[in-house]
Amino acid sequence: MNDLAPALREKLLKIRVLILDVDGVLTDGRIIIDDDGKESKFFDVRDGHGLKVLMRYGIDVIFMTGRNSRVVEHRARELGVKEVYQGIWDKLACYEEILTRRKLTDEEVAFVGDDIVDIPVLRRVGFAATVADAADETLAYVDYVAKKRGGRGAVREICNLLLKAQGYWPQVREKYQF
Repeated sequence: MNDLAPALREKLLKIRVLILDVDGVLTDGRIIIDDDGKESKFFDVRDGHGLKVLMRYGIDVIFMTGRNSRVVEHRARELGVKEVYQGIWDKLACYEEILTRRKLTDEEVAFVGDDIVDIPVLRRVGFAATVADAADETLAYVDYVAKKRGGRGAVREICNLLLKAQGYWPQVREKYQF
């Protein structure tokens, strides 16, 4: 963690909630629809484990996506994510409702988005991140660009970054004995 810039570390220390876009962040962005209209998405198991560890250390996780998908509901339930917002075209309005309801400040929220629809929220949060294969337009509005691609470990990378910055990494290492 010594290589983390002090200003970035300061931002990460304040985070209490991580909000994630789904398609292109938790998934690789592909949507598979079969002949019967059933939808499938690819999620990375390591991303999921990272989210579970993050929640164990008190950082809440919320999914916010522009699409509606039962697959997202299933994944959220599987991970223990209790707040899922789907069909959200005005992500900033949804974000502001979350802040008000939870009595949070911008500085206490991290958001990971990958496309132009995410920019209004990326501009507001205390810590803004994106994935390696994000739309170019998002890059000017983030504090951190993951080395990994969406649906391919980027979320785990960001979870680990938060855990390390907040001082939980030694406990994680001890629990998993590495």
